Amino acid sequence: MRSELLLEMRDITKTFPGVRALTNASLRVGSGEVHALIGQNGAGKSTLIKILTGAYRRDSGSVVFAGASVDFRSPQAAQIGGVSTIYQEVNLVLYRSVAENIFMGREPKRFGLIDWKRMNQEAKVLLERFNIFIDVTQPLGSYNIAIQQMTAIARAVSVKAKLVVMDEPTSSLDDAEVEVLFDVIRQLKASGVSVIFVSHRLDELYAVCDFVTIMRDGQTVLESPIKDIGKLELVAKMLNRDLSDVQSSGQTGFTARTRNASDGALRLEASDLQRGRALRGVSLSIHEGEIVGLAGLLGSGRTETARALFGADQLSSGQVAFDGRQKQFKTPGDAIQAGIGLCSEDRKLEGIIPYLSVRENLTLALLPQLAKNGVVDRARQAEIVNRFITRMGIKTAGADQPIRELSGGNQQKVLLARWMCLNPKLLILDEPTRGVDVGAKAEIQSLIQELAMDGLSVLMISSELEELFEGSDRVVVLRDGQSVATLTHDQISQESIMQAMAHGATINAGTGVNLESAL
Repeated sequence: MRSELLLEMRDITKTFPGVRALTNASLRVGSGEVHALIGQNGAGKSTLIKILTGAYRRDSGSVVFAGASVDFRSPQAAQIGGVSTIYQEVNLVLYRSVAENIFMGREPKRFGLIDWKRMNQEAKVLLERFNIFIDVTQPLGSYNIAIQQMTAIARAVSVKAKLVVMDEPTSSLDDAEVEVLFDVIRQLKASGVSVIFVSHRLDELYAVCDFVTIMRDGQTVLESPIKDIGKLELVAKMLNRDLSDVQSSGQTGFTARTRNASDGALRLEASDLQRGRALRGVSLSIHEGEIVGLAGLLGSGRTETARALFGADQLSSGQVAFDGRQKQFKTPGDAIQAGIGLCSEDRKLEGIIPYLSVRENLTLALLPQLAKNGVVDRARQAEIVNRFITRMGIKTAGADQPIRELSGGNQQKVLLARWMCLNPKLLILDEPTRGVDVGAKAEIQSLIQELAMDGLSVLMISSELEELFEGSDRVVVLRDGQSVATLTHDQISQESIMQAMAHGATINAGTGVNLESAL
């Protein structure tokens, strides 16, 4: 039986210039309830939370909290009103003490001065409630991220919040620390405090949450007691798939790729890649001329795998062999020198340099080869740029046009050309068609196929199931930082991929055979 509602957000709409972020979204949370809020990138979760906490202003809709209509004008006003938020990135002052961080702005006073003894004692008692026994007078930065996260939680509890919002609170914690956090959440629930729990780890949701709200494309698509919805249905709702169609479909959808590309020489083999909780045992292989799709929900470790293979993040353990030799890429430069390129997920933040020209963006990675004594060979640069503008079909007014003026699809083609002019052996593509129109998407997909036919190995990360099973020779599925299934042509289906995402196991459509399980 659900308790009385503490929070009800109804018909929330929010529009940014050119983008509708929320359309009549809703969220209801009961008193003393742990409520999961989930959805893929761009679903609207963060926008909805920021409207609740006063960081954004809503265009329309209503918010009722603790029985009263509210319109918090700032996060501080929301905190005073009883809503406290713990962000994924700890937003505390690392050089101040643990106690100071807990009571910052609310320090206990005596005769107009800070009562240090009382503040330190209250901070100590508060943390001990969560089984954290530390010296609260030490700088917060001297402790690990788990202690910092618990300090943020202690601060939220100390303001006597009625509702605590936790945004990916377990992302930086190990398994033991996660259990401590779950105990804290259960304590909050027992004391009547409600929790909104934002996470992409399905097992965590079922471990601590009572209800779940699923968002997709700025709308609320489902609210349910979490015990009444299975993991596969949860994934289907997030990905906009009809569960009955998924379960009845025996088609693979694999039409574009028909040859067995895994017959080529082994290009890359990664074994048991480990890095904190982000990567907890990822293994995959890629052959010459093969396109391997990398599937998984947000937070499954897809981008982290790409960054680790590219040398952008260092592994704690695991092995990577490239062209038959063990490699340990300490920097992206090492990976580039070996013949690996990476097109990152965020084209605008990590890809293009908006105020530089198409020419400068395209040849950025090639500059060390184009320059002699610090002087760029302009004639050779122009020849390469013109050749790849033609080859990639980049629509531009000229090589000196600022790349920011190009469409998203043409910007993505420039980034592909940036790596292709280096003649790479392996290209890692993280969401290569995100944010481009339908026509450009088809062109990019066709281009990737052509490059693979010419012998280029491709690791393609995508959130779109169709893109994976239409354009991949094999699909590796990740779940909670682990590779849980590897699917070949006749095994690739909506159900097999989604079963692996949901349960860590896959069922071969039409046969019922368990292909692989990491549980």
